[in-house]
Amino acid sequence: MMSTFSSKENFVNTFKVAVAETYGRDFEDTKSVERYLVLGHLIRDYAGINWKETKNAIKKSQTKQLYYFSMEFLMGRLLTNNLMNLGIYDVVKDGLDELGMNINEIEEVESDAGLGNGGLGRLAACFMDSLASLNLAGNGNCIRYRYGLFKQKIENFQQVELPDCWLKYGNVWEVWKPQHEVKVKFGGKVDAYMDYNGKFHMKYEPDFVVRAVPYDEPIIGYHTKTTNTLRLWDAQVDENSVKPGQLGQYLSDVSALTANVYPDDSTLDGKRLRLKQEYFFVCAGINQIIESHLRVYPSLDNLAEKVAIQLNDTHPVLVIPELMRVLMDDYNYDWDPAWNIVTHTVAYTNHTVMAEALEKWPQDMMRDLLPRVYMIIEEIERRFHYEVDHRNMGYLFNSVSILKDNQVHMAHLAIVGSHSVNGVAKIHSEILVNDVMSSFAALYPDRFNNKTNGITHRRWLLYSNPQLTDLLIDTIGDGFIKHPSELSKLMDYVDDPILQNRFMEVKRERKAILAKYVKDTLNIDVDVDSIFDCQAKRLHAYKRQLLNVFHIMHLYLRMKKDPNFRIYPRTFFFSAKAAPSYALAKEIIKLINMVAEKVNNDPEISRYIKVVFIPNYSVSVAEVLMNAADVSEQISTAGKEASGTGNMKYMMNGALTLGTLDGANVEIVEQVGYENAQIFGLHVEDINELKKENSYNAWNLYNQDANIREVIESLKNNTWANDPNAFQLIYNDLMLRNDEFFVLADFEAYIYAQSLVQRMYEDRSRWARMMLINIAKSGYFSSDRTIQEYADQIWGLTPIPFEN
Repeated sequence: MMSTFSSKENFVNTFKVAVAETYGRDFEDTKSVERYLVLGHLIRDYAGINWKETKNAIKKSQTKQLYYFSMEFLMGRLLTNNLMNLGIYDVVKDGLDELGMNINEIEEVESDAGLGNGGLGRLAACFMDSLASLNLAGNGNCIRYRYGLFKQKIENFQQVELPDCWLKYGNVWEVWKPQHEVKVKFGGKVDAYMDYNGKFHMKYEPDFVVRAVPYDEPIIGYHTKTTNTLRLWDAQVDENSVKPGQLGQYLSDVSALTANVYPDDSTLDGKRLRLKQEYFFVCAGINQIIESHLRVYPSLDNLAEKVAIQLNDTHPVLVIPELMRVLMDDYNYDWDPAWNIVTHTVAYTNHTVMAEALEKWPQDMMRDLLPRVYMIIEEIERRFHYEVDHRNMGYLFNSVSILKDNQVHMAHLAIVGSHSVNGVAKIHSEILVNDVMSSFAALYPDRFNNKTNGITHRRWLLYSNPQLTDLLIDTIGDGFIKHPSELSKLMDYVDDPILQNRFMEVKRERKAILAKYVKDTLNIDVDVDSIFDCQAKRLHAYKRQLLNVFHIMHLYLRMKKDPNFRIYPRTFFFSAKAAPSYALAKEIIKLINMVAEKVNNDPEISRYIKVVFIPNYSVSVAEVLMNAADVSEQISTAGKEASGTGNMKYMMNGALTLGTLDGANVEIVEQVGYENAQIFGLHVEDINELKKENSYNAWNLYNQDANIREVIESLKNNTWANDPNAFQLIYNDLMLRNDEFFVLADFEAYIYAQSLVQRMYEDRSRWARMMLINIAKSGYFSSDRTIQEYADQIWGLTPIPFEN
């Protein structure tokens, strides 16, 4: 087995035989899907050697391990990534060439594993890559959704959701582990009784039981032995738990558990299903941790010394009461020692300050679905209340309580039950401490810290942008591949006119690749020498795709009126999914597409502006889009975006950040300087002031500003659609709900910033220098740095010692 990838000849021979034997026909008669599946299994088996050694080394050295609980993992395609990290890409590429196959066509067969909807899930994937590449023992824990978020099509200018069948060819990377199944129990009733020693016991009779069956996927580090595990749980029927006459209902309940990431929670049934999903993967994941711990250690007393659990946002917060339940009910721990273990093991990452995104569950729903867990949450709350009172801080209790207004506040439970709470960018962590969680920060000042997000430069620079990577290696050597901080060596060369020119050529090559993709998939011709201006992220009002499209509408209307006003040609790229029940976001998608239709088909204007909406945004789309960008739109309302990681990907590939002082933009500008980014708009303090004074009025801006008035009126006067009510939700949101995200407040500042961007771009040498500085300063935003900080400051992880 070792020798399959040791040479091109060995690979070709083994591969041909394996394909023929798997499908019982000559290699020449097999399809590319069949070849892809066999290739994937060969790579997985090859990685299995290091996978086994990693597990053995962890066990033998008793290395502390991390378990990263996340409801989403946006892994994307893994073929290239795995081949590159294993160092066998060229052998396979050359071997496939010899067999008359193009590796790119094989790569296209793989589905994007889109188990999530945006930054949160992609962050988890980048973290997994960095953990393995830094030789740290880190496991992912999630659900094996049968369908990803959804596949987005644009029909009649509007988003249509289709199922995302990422498993249609199976998943070549996974290994089914039925022997590690866990029974997960819901509903029913709990009986408590005391034994002769005054010890409390629980008897639980659930009314719904399902088996959680794990599928493990190897996470391969870069040129290292370390191979970690992403465990995805699938729901299977428990034959003995079906009530008479209930088979049909039972089967559909089991099936629903892992059908879809984020069921629509606008209905009560959808909410219940989502809560069930959260408990499902938490319960199974905790069971796995306990069992594997007890295979190495005599008891759970040292759990916190050997295990770190990180909660990625509030979705997995049930880890806290569930671990308490297991310690007390299954292993006879008393409350205090159990609580001590839990709080020293668990840490929580907060990803949002948006009130609607901080999860709250109806108490009666939680009590009904998870009766024992709910009892434990009540007891956590009771003891927490006692603690707050005894510290003479009772006046705070209302703002920190876990159970209030008939709801369970998951973020509060997370903070009370963790030893560390972190935000994901400097400004975000400050807002948590000073505003959103200020009462908790008063109670537990030492618990709060910041870990600015990062991205894996291996995927987002090395593998997706080989042209730029080659230029960098040529200029500063290849040290940055292992040590991204070495990108700063580029600072010595930013004034070199030859390098500036070569950079612009590389960027043009990447733009041509994106232009071809757009022509092939959407049949739109774009000018490769125009400015590529990109905004790709989840569609949400606070991310302000609306501000972007309003600027385009303004430019169009102005050029139509004034034949002397023309701009430097610019192509505006959008890519975004809207949650299926989020009507406003869907209407913004419709507006972008209708503006595109109008602008792109206007022979007078389309030479200067093109608008491209790329449907079905995914990791694979991002890999083509982000490295082609000239301008990176990061224009959220200040104080709303926790961090952003797209901003880092654009920067690393040489794009200018056009943004508000929000999230990680603040730190990007700290790195590159204000002269190498374009910052505009209200600051957090300005917005807080407007809110405090209650002095913001969208109608005043409408009445005072002709540009704003013209754009708003164009929503109603059939400029973009033959229906004055087509954009009623957008109009209402701005004019009747007083523009919650300050789109109109920042409009003139944004138009002006965009005009400055154009001026900068027209000075080719200055632009190239700015972009090279952005790349040189991007090493800080590698997830390797982020993970090293987590490992040192929160998890207490050290590298796995392999015996050579």
